[in-house]
Amino acid sequence: MSSYNNTKPEEQDVPTTGHEWDGITEFDKPLPRWWLYLLFATMIWAVGYMIVYPAIPLVSGATRGTFGWGSREQLAAEMKAVEAGRADIIAKINATPVEQIPQNPQLMTFAVEGGRSAFKVYCAQCHGSGAAGSPGFPNLNDDDWIWGGDLPAIHQTIRHGIRDVADEDTRQSIMPAFGKDGMLTPAEIRDVAAFVRVISKQDQPSKASQRGAPLFADNCASCHGEAGTGIREMGAPNLTDAIWLFGGDTDSIIQTVTNSRFGVMPAWQQRLEPVTVKQLAVYVHSLGGGE
Repeated sequence: MSSYNNTKPEEQDVPTTGHEWDGITEFDKPLPRWWLYLLFATMIWAVGYMIVYPAIPLVSGATRGTFGWGSREQLAAEMKAVEAGRADIIAKINATPVEQIPQNPQLMTFAVEGGRSAFKVYCAQCHGSGAAGSPGFPNLNDDDWIWGGDLPAIHQTIRHGIRDVADEDTRQSIMPAFGKDGMLTPAEIRDVAAFVRVISKQDQPSKASQRGAPLFADNCASCHGEAGTGIREMGAPNLTDAIWLFGGDTDSIIQTVTNSRFGVMPAWQQRLEPVTVKQLAVYVHSLGGGE
């Protein structure tokens, strides 16, 4: 049995590596000169790059290189140039009362865009990227505001937060846990929930809602108002519309009345620059729900 040899006559005397597969042998021929020249040129270029640019990793950085160039320094210089370029308009926003910013188109445009960027970093985690909110976190696009939706009110809320114990001027409201603290029985809480469902136009009047009416008047009207439309000074929401922070179904209302709710928003004036807080207020107000 003879083996197949696919070499050409002129390649019969070329040495091989000794590797063979299915009758195919591997020649031991030198690499093309152009390929070798390119390889050597690349190696020389790499050595030169390591000499003039940061290249070799160290414990807390890298070798500096003879040019002394660094991407961190370049970024810092570029950011410094950007800050210098907008320093004038930042100073104007700082000096302008927040309610007067919309009167200046240049300041308004800059504040809205700056607030949009800051919102994505600091607020979207709770309110959502489109500010539509989620259970426990209010929708900032509608016109339902517990603490007020004009620019000064929004600015005040962002600055001092809600129930932030670290800020003396924080928005503060505390709803009793009527069930947990034994102020109402489970049956009475169900009747109150039934009444709330009626005034919010979700259910028709019933015997349960009739029993809940006086309970609401005695326990809830002092904060939410006799008609349940809410009192901003108390931080009590309107219970007669279709907007619910924690849900308006019967089970959610029972849960709220039984255990209360105690959402917290940080006081951003302790974390952000005053101009950023103003920009956030202007941006939120511009979403369409601001008063």
